[in-house]
Amino acid sequence: MRRNRRVKIIATLGPAYTGQESIEKLFIAGADVFRINMSHANYDLVRAQHAAIRALETKYSRPIGILADLQGPKLRVGEFAGEKVTLENGAEFRFDQVKTPGDATRVFLPHPPIFEAVEPGHALLIDDGKLRLRVKSKTATEFVTVVEVGGSIASRKGVSLPDSLLPMGALTDKDKLDLEFVLKLGVDWLALSFVQRWEDVAEAAKLVDKRAAIMSKIEKPAALTDLDHIIELSDGIMIARGDLGVELPVQKVPGLQKRITRRSRKAGKPVVVATQMLESMITSPVPTRAEVSDVATAVFEGADAVMLSAESAVGQFPVESIEMMDKVAQEVEHDPLYDAIIHAQRYEPDATGHDAIANAARTIAETLQLAVIVCYTATGSTGLRVSRERPKQPVIALTPVAATGRRLALAWGLHCVLTNEPANQAEMVEKACRISLEEGFAKRGERIIITAGVPLGIAGTTNMVRIAYVGDQPARTV
Repeated sequence: MRRNRRVKIIATLGPAYTGQESIEKLFIAGADVFRINMSHANYDLVRAQHAAIRALETKYSRPIGILADLQGPKLRVGEFAGEKVTLENGAEFRFDQVKTPGDATRVFLPHPPIFEAVEPGHALLIDDGKLRLRVKSKTATEFVTVVEVGGSIASRKGVSLPDSLLPMGALTDKDKLDLEFVLKLGVDWLALSFVQRWEDVAEAAKLVDKRAAIMSKIEKPAALTDLDHIIELSDGIMIARGDLGVELPVQKVPGLQKRITRRSRKAGKPVVVATQMLESMITSPVPTRAEVSDVATAVFEGADAVMLSAESAVGQFPVESIEMMDKVAQEVEHDPLYDAIIHAQRYEPDATGHDAIANAARTIAETLQLAVIVCYTATGSTGLRVSRERPKQPVIALTPVAATGRRLALAWGLHCVLTNEPANQAEMVEKACRISLEEGFAKRGERIIITAGVPLGIAGTTNMVRIAYVGDQPARTV
């Protein structure tokens, strides 16, 4: 099950995907990682999906990543008498803490932290930005707004506050219960929604305790002011453009996408571009030209993965959506401009032995036109360092740890293979050559480059580069 592209595809599973057969179709189409949205999934459904994915791993002998996406704090207005009212432009509208049905002049807002955070001049967005209100005045228990963009507002519609830093964490009580459930079940990545500050990531990290990798979703303007620290504490970053585009002017999102992608890549953290990538394929068998260009831009930019949400979860053409994303990625990566663009974005290695080894492996492989880079990686750090280099050659990540292979399934360019730890350097070279041949990355007579740590079996000791010929065993080294 070798992919003919370096960028990875994340497919969101919906309620219709409960068995191995249905999920297998998405995997064969090109999905490398499956996202389970905890906003909509019950525990029985999650168990069934998890079991089906792990069965696919056994069938295809290929690590598959599972990303559990926590709901995060959902801010919503209270109930309206009659379920719906219309707000006129220029009218005043009050938010308070009185638990009675609202009308055209006021509504209950069941989130005390909002009353602490808002200040005169701050904006409120209702129903994914369809309505915009501006705070005029406030007290401890209510605040008055002026309607700038009016319209119909219904009960329980969502509220966004792009100008306010809310005094609340990214994990709700529901999230903490969901977190413990999916960690005990065994997921590989945990997506943290509505991150505002680095403390949100630190809180989650304590609860997770290295049982999964943490992916911070950048969807709040407040996170942009603390971005470098958030990236530092996270294992990966997701650019959640849907909510980000609601709380910021939409014309700012493309530039932010590029900056976040590059800063994540510089830090060596996998970065995912998500939301509305092939939105029209929810109901159409073909995407728009603009959507194809959107996916292509993320691939040209060197993102580790691109993600499908409703397209695969509830859309009418889930397999076709994944196949289309796969085709676009392959076309981009074979474009004459691709290598030059990726090379122009390459960063100098950090002053560490591990980064120097990864940089040397990429340079040697490109200079000698070797067939493949093979890296032994127990914790995944070596694989990520080689991936950060964005080499022209394919990369095989060999690991004896299933959890490592599954996490690396999301990283750019890594073809992960689970294998036993070699007993000595001779077996290490033989194994690398044999797997390169069996997996179709090298032919007999071609050369490969191997990175590993000596002594073998000790994590974090990557300190060796070896060139070997693929041929009749035992393998010859040079």
